[in-house]
Amino acid sequence: MTSRRLAGAVALVTGASSGIGAAAARRLAGAGARVFLSGRDPDRLAAVAAESGGTAIPCDLTDPDRTAELAGRVLDDAGRVDILVNNAGQGFAGPLTGMTDAQIQALVAANLTAPMLLARAVLPGMLARGSGRLGFVGSIAGRLGVREEAVYAGTKAGLSVFADSLRQETTGRGIVVTELVPAVVDTPFFARRGRPYPRRRPRPVPAERAADALLTGMLAGRHEVCLPRWMVLPIAVRATLPATYRRLADRFG
Repeated sequence: MTSRRLAGAVALVTGASSGIGAAAARRLAGAGARVFLSGRDPDRLAAVAAESGGTAIPCDLTDPDRTAELAGRVLDDAGRVDILVNNAGQGFAGPLTGMTDAQIQALVAANLTAPMLLARAVLPGMLARGSGRLGFVGSIAGRLGVREEAVYAGTKAGLSVFADSLRQETTGRGIVVTELVPAVVDTPFFARRGRPYPRRRPRPVPAERAADALLTGMLAGRHEVCLPRWMVLPIAVRATLPATYRRLADRFG
């Protein structure tokens, strides 16, 4: 990132109380952007805001009304949003039959509905100005599917197709749409979903590295950033040889 390109820009980062969101907020603020931070943990969010000099807005994005209020407040305060980092999300590990209606609804709301609502809220101003950057934190689960993470993977798959469709809709109009597709990031996500990360590979990457990858990709106008880069290989195998991929997934998990 370069401060010259971000000086004076207005950024909204969701899920900014920890992990990728917190790291992205710090980097954006360090590069000269005016940053608004959203998260569910008021205390941790306030701490990140104090470090970055940003504005903390506690918000539970599982509630569509609160999501709309968040977008409205930032637009009222700053007049515009130049950079939107849709990072907030929830996970669940376990069989589908073990999930309650409320848990399913919360994952869909936080992982899919909220990014759609926020993108819709900030996009008119971006289109009017002829510039804007929309970042989405997806997941390898949304590209490959993961056993006992059906709802989470489904929401991330939807987010990926939404980002692709929005990119097509806004092409040639100065809008950059970038999706980060990480495998495993070292954040509190796994503790919150109720099950630790069980594999040796791929290894978790630091949240700072993931934030850098997303922001660098957004500034460079990239459509997609896989982390680590070699994750493009299983994605390509599934896309070109789906039957082979499914046999391997059924065997090795």
